[in-house]
Amino acid sequence: MRIQATTRLGIAGVLLVAAAACSNDLTVQPKSTITSANIFNDTASYRAFLAKLYAGLVVTGQSGPDGNPDIGGIDEGFSQYVRGYWQLQELPTDEAIIGWGDIGLPELNTQTWSSSNPFVTAMYSRIFYQVALANQFLRETTDEKLASRGTSAALTTQVHQYRSEARFLRALSYWHALDLFGNVPLVDESFDISQLPKQATRTEVFNFVESELKAIIGQLPAAKAGQYARADQGAANMVLAHLYLNAKVYTGTDRSADARAAVEKVIASGAYTLDPNFRRMFSADNDKSPELIFVAPQDGVHTRTWGGMTYLVHAGVGGNMNATSFGIDGGWWGLRLRPETVDRYEGGAGGPDQRTSFFFTNGQTKTITDIGNFQQGIGAPKYTNVTTGGAAGSNATFPDTDYPMFRLADAYLIYAEAVLRGGGGDRPTALGYVNALRRRAYGGTAGDITDAQLTLQFILDERSRELLWEGFRRQDLIRFGQFTDAGIWTFKGGAPLGKLTEAFRNLYPIPANELSANPNIKQNPGY
Repeated sequence: MRIQATTRLGIAGVLLVAAAACSNDLTVQPKSTITSANIFNDTASYRAFLAKLYAGLVVTGQSGPDGNPDIGGIDEGFSQYVRGYWQLQELPTDEAIIGWGDIGLPELNTQTWSSSNPFVTAMYSRIFYQVALANQFLRETTDEKLASRGTSAALTTQVHQYRSEARFLRALSYWHALDLFGNVPLVDESFDISQLPKQATRTEVFNFVESELKAIIGQLPAAKAGQYARADQGAANMVLAHLYLNAKVYTGTDRSADARAAVEKVIASGAYTLDPNFRRMFSADNDKSPELIFVAPQDGVHTRTWGGMTYLVHAGVGGNMNATSFGIDGGWWGLRLRPETVDRYEGGAGGPDQRTSFFFTNGQTKTITDIGNFQQGIGAPKYTNVTTGGAAGSNATFPDTDYPMFRLADAYLIYAEAVLRGGGGDRPTALGYVNALRRRAYGGTAGDITDAQLTLQFILDERSRELLWEGFRRQDLIRFGQFTDAGIWTFKGGAPLGKLTEAFRNLYPIPANELSANPNIKQNPGY
C-alpha cells in the first residue's frame, strides 16, 4: 500500500472524460472507443451510466477491485471517494490517527500538509471526475438528444428522474469541494470543455449547490420511497441541511433557520426511525437499518474496492484483535482513537455510554507517544463485516457493509444545533431529540441531560460521541472555531502534546498539479 507518484489528473484533464472511460494524463486523449453516437443505441445504457455515477462513490476504476483506475499516479485504493473524503475529515482531528507512513498520511495526522499532498490531490481529482461524469450524462440526456434518438415517452420520463439523480450526485460532490477546498472551478453541462474553467468563489459554489438541490428535490422520490441507496428527498434535504448549517463558514451568512427547516422535512417524513440497535448501522446488514438516509453501498461480491468500507473495516483492526470476529481475513493495523476522544465519553472506554461498546482496550494504551505503534491508542473497530446476527459477510476481504453517509441521528443533532444558533424551532423538541439519542446510548434515562446542559459546546461533543468516525469531525470543529487556531489534541501540529496551527488550514490547498494545468486557478491563502 505504497504511493507510486502524485496524481496528474486535474479538472482541466478530467473535463476530457468520455462517457465510460478517461485518461489520467493531461497530454493524452481518452482512449475509450465508446462515444455518444453508439453508447445510447441500447436504451439500458441510460440506467447503466447512472449506475456508474453512483458507483463513483465506491469503486475506483473500470474493473474491480483494481487494475484499470479512474485516477492515475496513486495506489488505486487510496484514490477511492469515501476513503479520501473520510481521511480528510477525520485524520487531522482529535478523533482518529493512522499509524502508516505512506507519503502524505503523516501530514494529515498532524495538520502539516502541502499543496503536493497526494491524498489531497487524489480527493480533488476524484470530486471533479464525478462532476465530469455527471456533466457528460446531462449533456447526453437533454430532451433534444432523447428525441433525436427516438426515445419513447415512458423512457424519457424515466430519464428525467435519472437526470435529477445525476444533478444530486453532482451537487453532493460540489458540496464536498466547497467544504474542503473553498474556491473551485464551477463547471456544469453547458461548459465548453475545450476551454479552461475559471475559479468560482465559495459563495458562488454554495449558491449553485443550493439552487441545484432546490430545483430537483421535487423530482426525486419521497423519502425512502425509491430504491435503496439512490437519491431521494430525504438525502437531498440532508445535503441542504449540512450546506445551511455551515453557511456562515462558507459564505459569512448564518442560515441556521434553513438548516432547521431542511431537517424538519426529513424528520416529519416519518420515513426514518432511530435504530434500536446502534451497532447494526455499521455492520454487514446495515441495509436493514430504519435509520439510514443515504449510503454508499458496498458488496463483497459485486462492489469490490480497496477503499471505502474495505479500508474502514480492515484499518481499524490490529493488535490483539481477532480479525475473524470482524468478518475479515486480517487487520491492517492502522486506525485508532486519540485520547481526547476517549475522554469525551462518560467513564471513557467501558463507561456507561454504550456507544463505546466497540472500543478495544486489550493490549492498547490510551496514550500515544509513537504514531506508528498501533497498540498506542484505544482501538475503535466501529465498522465490521459481520451481521447483527453474528454471520460473516459474503467475502472476508471485501465487506458487505454500506457506508452510512447520512442518518436520522445526524438530523436530530442538526435540529438541536440550529435551535441553539437562533434558527427558530422549539427548544424542548431539541432537548427531546438529544435525549432520545442518549437513551439509546445509555439503555435508559441515566444519560439524559437538562435544558441548562443543552449548549452549543455540548452539541459539538455529542456529535463526536454519536457520529464518531462518520466523516463530520473536521467540518464540525471548523464550524465551532476549534480546528486550527483553537483546540489542542495529541500530535496536532506535529507536537506530541499538540499545538495550535495556522487558520489557513481550515481549507485544503488547491493541488499543485491543478495550478500548473490551469492558469485561471489561484491557490488558497497560506499555501
